[in-house]
Amino acid sequence: MCEDNHGGLARRALFVTGAAAALTLGSVSFASAADGDQETRTVRGTLPPGSPDFVYVPVEVPAGVREIKVAYTYDRPSVPAGTTGNALDIGVFDDRGTELGGRGFRGWSGGARTEFFLRADDATPGYLPGPVREGTWHIALGPYTVAPQGLSYEITITLTYGEPGEAVEPVYPPERAKGRGRAWYRGDCHLHSWYSDGRRTPAEIGALARAAGLDFINSSEHNTHSAHAHWADVAGDDLLVMLGEEITTRNGHVVALGTDPGTFVDWRYRARDNRFGRFARQIRRAGGLVVPAHPHATCVGCNWKFGFGEADAVEVWNGPYTPDDEVTLADWDSMLVASVRGERGWIPATGSSDAHRDPDPVGSPQTVVLADDLTRQAIQEGIRAGRSYIAESARVALSFRASGGRGEHAGIGERLTVGRDTPVTVRLEVTGAPRCTVRFVTDQGVLHTSPPLPVAGAGVVEWRTTPSYAAYVRAEVRHEAAAGPIPGPLAAFTNPVFLGR
Repeated sequence: MCEDNHGGLARRALFVTGAAAALTLGSVSFASAADGDQETRTVRGTLPPGSPDFVYVPVEVPAGVREIKVAYTYDRPSVPAGTTGNALDIGVFDDRGTELGGRGFRGWSGGARTEFFLRADDATPGYLPGPVREGTWHIALGPYTVAPQGLSYEITITLTYGEPGEAVEPVYPPERAKGRGRAWYRGDCHLHSWYSDGRRTPAEIGALARAAGLDFINSSEHNTHSAHAHWADVAGDDLLVMLGEEITTRNGHVVALGTDPGTFVDWRYRARDNRFGRFARQIRRAGGLVVPAHPHATCVGCNWKFGFGEADAVEVWNGPYTPDDEVTLADWDSMLVASVRGERGWIPATGSSDAHRDPDPVGSPQTVVLADDLTRQAIQEGIRAGRSYIAESARVALSFRASGGRGEHAGIGERLTVGRDTPVTVRLEVTGAPRCTVRFVTDQGVLHTSPPLPVAGAGVVEWRTTPSYAAYVRAEVRHEAAAGPIPGPLAAFTNPVFLGR
């Protein structure tokens, strides 16, 4: 075993990779060895507060390597209350380099694992199997947060020599399941398996999705597409599995929903780098939707800073309904008002579980989409058009429409084209929402609140208005409030129906 001490700031080069500043340390070298032999190198160093977002450790890989294995540790000193401690993410790029765009990307586990391996026939979840080619590889470190004392790390790299195993040909899930024609389909567009920082296997998630009454799910691992080739056995006639990624930047997270198999989207940039548009366009070229996730989440780096100009939809409800979801709902409603003023097109809302591990429920909440069939394209078209509502579970079902005096009618995500002063009847039918209250929300705010629904959970609520009084109407179904005038948590809500010409 050889050791190489990188020191605090020694043997470094500061450069710009595409946009984000990165630190490259001195390289780690190996000598060739005989088949079956192993060589190990250990490097140590310390990163100061204010380090670049990404630190690369070059590794010179000789010919004849069968497997590369990396393990790492770092210190976690005590810090005062309110001060961030140390958190260090890790991944790897192969001999094709670290250029922004990810041509050399071979895997990322963030902070979920302390070690990983890659070889032609297998790899740690989060990483891509494939040949270990001769050349300069880069271990990618992501100092997510650094304590005032600095972040001391140790990386151990082990190369095993020998003939490579047989490469594995990826098999992807089909883009179609056995649907019911034009119907309402329930799905969870944002969840995690052990291919990033989740703890469930794809098979376990599939079983939970079926138990939750879902028709479709979307694979959305943090900063890796390594799970794509592991969903084929989970999909079936009764469950459509779409493929994507949660692009987890330092300025917010965005779900790539339903991309082509094998699509990787880079995450190594901030809003100030002006690079997000490039990768949003990449998502769409790969057939996916751009969906900013939990825009007002309070975790470090989770709050969405890129704006919504590239968004196809926005995740308004993420996991258990909390105050940050309430803020997102209000923010989204303000965007609806802006769209009515003609300042921009409107952005539909979605909701997803973001489930990682037990006891996180899969399918709570879920997006219920009116689609022509149970296919990737049809589901995406329904979400993009806003023909959807969000429910806390499959127990809750809604039917929402607006009708004019001459038989005109429009449903969720549609426009009722009638004159400004034409009387309009808004009607919501609800099941599965015992003791919940229905609220009709317009561009003026909440204009109608119903009495609590019966214990049986079913009811019909109607309200009359005109397009001059309400430019749009959307419905909220809320649980009973704990106290006072504060509204209770959501049980369901709809995308709007727009009124007027």
